[in-house]
Amino acid sequence: MINKVKPKTLPGFMELLPNEQILFNKMKQTIQGVYEKYGFLPLDTPIIEDAQVLLAKAGGETEKQIYRFEKGENDLALRFDLTVPLAKYVTEYYDKLSFPFKRYQIGKVYRGEKPQRGRYREFYQCDIDIIGDGKLSVINEAELPAVIYDTFKNLGFDDFTICINNRKILNGLFESLSLEDKSQEILRIIDKIDKIGASEVKKEIAEIATEGKNKTDNSNSDKNKTDNGESDKNTKGESKADVIMKFISIDGDNQTKIKALEELNISNEKFEEGLEELKQLIQFVKMFGVPEEYYKIDLTIARGLDYYTGTVYETFLNKYRNLGSICSGGRYDNLAEYYTDRQMPGVGISIGLSRLFFQLMDNNIISADNQKIADVLVVSMTDDYAMCADVARKLREENINVAINMEDQKIGKKFKYADNLNVKFVIIIGEDEINNNVVTVKDMLAGEQQTLSLESAIKLIKND
Repeated sequence: MINKVKPKTLPGFMELLPNEQILFNKMKQTIQGVYEKYGFLPLDTPIIEDAQVLLAKAGGETEKQIYRFEKGENDLALRFDLTVPLAKYVTEYYDKLSFPFKRYQIGKVYRGEKPQRGRYREFYQCDIDIIGDGKLSVINEAELPAVIYDTFKNLGFDDFTICINNRKILNGLFESLSLEDKSQEILRIIDKIDKIGASEVKKEIAEIATEGKNKTDNSNSDKNKTDNGESDKNTKGESKADVIMKFISIDGDNQTKIKALEELNISNEKFEEGLEELKQLIQFVKMFGVPEEYYKIDLTIARGLDYYTGTVYETFLNKYRNLGSICSGGRYDNLAEYYTDRQMPGVGISIGLSRLFFQLMDNNIISADNQKIADVLVVSMTDDYAMCADVARKLREENINVAINMEDQKIGKKFKYADNLNVKFVIIIGEDEINNNVVTVKDMLAGEQQTLSLESAIKLIKND
């Protein structure tokens, strides 16, 4: 007797029903189609990499989430994103690539984080990146919003916004306030503004700014007595937290925001460089034909990852902002610094397809109902299967997707099978059809059927 094992799927791994998988595949194919339309080249790196290569840059929480194992003498790991494999790839094949190198990769990645609703340990990412050799023009950064716009339009979305910012502007602001050593902490706080609100963000920033001031003040007790705790205020009486909140609260259309940034009169080289890049980017995005209602400057967008150094993007469904960003990315200065001394700046975006698909399904934004692969179901009502197989073959030669059912079942059960496949047409072949060299076609939606020559049936199906 065989001991039975209860089948189960590990937590954090997605498995879909066939109709859901069809819809998932359609979304993946749509994204791939847009990426290729913009000239991005396909790339498929191994899921398993040498651990030392893969983990060259990893650390902290990322390294804790890596699936790492040994096979013989090999120290191996599963890829945790598609960016590190890209860095390895462009370094290894540098002499065989043309730069700027534009690639897309759609594949599974693995992270051993705690499974949560809609967050997976195995999930698809859909990435594009443009990698430069030594330098990379800002105009490349402007092409990516065009890709994002076309992607989500082709996926059937009409109400979304691509939010754009520049990390140099933020970092330059912090330098001007002598808070550059606190910039990462402040950026992470700003990144939470949608979750915790502006007042809580200001409170947390003030605590950090005060902490930095107190360390300075403690080294000069006389100064403490003189300014009575007011040393972090400017000539307008604004605290550092006030200045930062004023900055991220700038509102209006894109040109109004740029003008407001200029009027801040912040004398900092990094700030000025970032502002100039942002001005160029907005001009170029318009040149690429993205309608202005689909993109905006959002000074609260900071991106949590430390390696973004310039332009950053976050894309939101306007009616479902609670879903978070559905497409993110940005500019980084040196993709492959852990593999080569060559300066290789880049810009890229990523769509976390598995999580996005779950969220869209879970919020009833999309539905997998009525998804199908086959256009026609051919059923045999006799033991003579030759004509049934021949009809299916000829339909496929006409680029019609065909399923067949030759099981010994009653016609009602076969119609039920067709309904489950969401097939509109059923071609029935019985003794009369074989003897007269015709087929009976049933329209499952209209509930009507007619007997036709195969040529006429093909025209009916293709004209539907």
